[in-house]
Amino acid sequence: MSDIRLMTVEAARAAMLAACSPLATEAVATGPEALGRALAAPVTASRDQPPFDAAAMDGYAVTATGLRDDQSVRLTVVGESAAGRGYPHPLTDGQAVRIFTGAPAPAGTAFVVPQENAERQGEAVRIAPRDQSGPYVRPRGADFPSGAVLLPAGVRLDPWRIGLAAAAGPGELIVRRRPRVAILSTGEELVAPGGVPGPDQIFNSGTSSVAALVRLWGGEPVMLESAGDDALRIADSLRNVDADLLLTIGGASVGDHDLVKPALMTLGLELAVASVAVRPGKPTWFGVLADGRRVLGLPGNPASALVCAELFLRPMLEALSGLAPGPRMRAARLTTPLPANGPREHWMRARLSVSPDGVWEAAPMSDQDSSLVSVFAEADALLRRAARADAAPAGEIVEVLPLERSV
Repeated sequence: MSDIRLMTVEAARAAMLAACSPLATEAVATGPEALGRALAAPVTASRDQPPFDAAAMDGYAVTATGLRDDQSVRLTVVGESAAGRGYPHPLTDGQAVRIFTGAPAPAGTAFVVPQENAERQGEAVRIAPRDQSGPYVRPRGADFPSGAVLLPAGVRLDPWRIGLAAAAGPGELIVRRRPRVAILSTGEELVAPGGVPGPDQIFNSGTSSVAALVRLWGGEPVMLESAGDDALRIADSLRNVDADLLLTIGGASVGDHDLVKPALMTLGLELAVASVAVRPGKPTWFGVLADGRRVLGLPGNPASALVCAELFLRPMLEALSGLAPGPRMRAARLTTPLPANGPREHWMRARLSVSPDGVWEAAPMSDQDSSLVSVFAEADALLRRAARADAAPAGEIVEVLPLERSV
């Protein structure tokens, strides 16, 4: 087991991802059910968009002779073209058609004259001299042509991509199944929010936040009843759970009450990662049960659990969902000096901002204690410090991992 103890973050993540292949596909309606899913088959346009020449604004459709540079023109209004109900006849010289934004332009249309440049006179309209703008006609296929691949397989569907897919025409999209994540917390000191804590207990904040992250990242969290510090209950809780990933929180270190790994050894647990050279989160581990189910163990300290969820859980969910796994780092300028780092990679909670000169800046939180939930609630990034990194002065460029905040 010596080769899996205290693995680097990169090596541990690689070992976890090696056990995660994309889940099966399913068809879902082109709409909100597709949100956050990985597209498993490309979306191809079934026809041109727009499927006809269309008006870009309200006004009057006219032929090339219906608009002059030097004088106004009086035309006969022969009909109307509205969205979903176009004028069915070709337009000829001397005629105009009242038209509205998005409506089909009749055959023969050269310009759509904005209504503010036209004066309706009963069955006629007087068109002001051309102001050199226009022609305010969107050509057929201007957005995309028929047969174009609009979305490739492997992209995550957000509201804007779902809108593009809907514009292409399909009523269903082929996507990857959402990963089902069963979450088990341990520890006699924990009581669920809304419960009545004893004098030596605290509210269970880590499980709630990690479950929320699972949902935010496209998975289906399944909350299991806390197993306390009982090895038999821990094993029984996970014995028959149908899940793509078993996620335990707490009980992952080497104390007398850290019983998760020994409990799961009775289910044939084979460790791939025993611990990680990371701060916070050294007790993080990963393995596979005899029946093939994956198990990720996160530390009980809330900050440790959330940091390691960003570093390991999110990439695993992305891989299971058929997405390219992160993390996705960016560069930022350090606002305050940092001392030299120790032997473990340190991921510090930080705030991001944009300086007056347009550069991203990162300000580490003053207190990095792994038990502080309030600090994580204020942070919007994790700042990476490499193992044994030298002291860093203010102004140095550092790596940061932006957190996905809902607001």
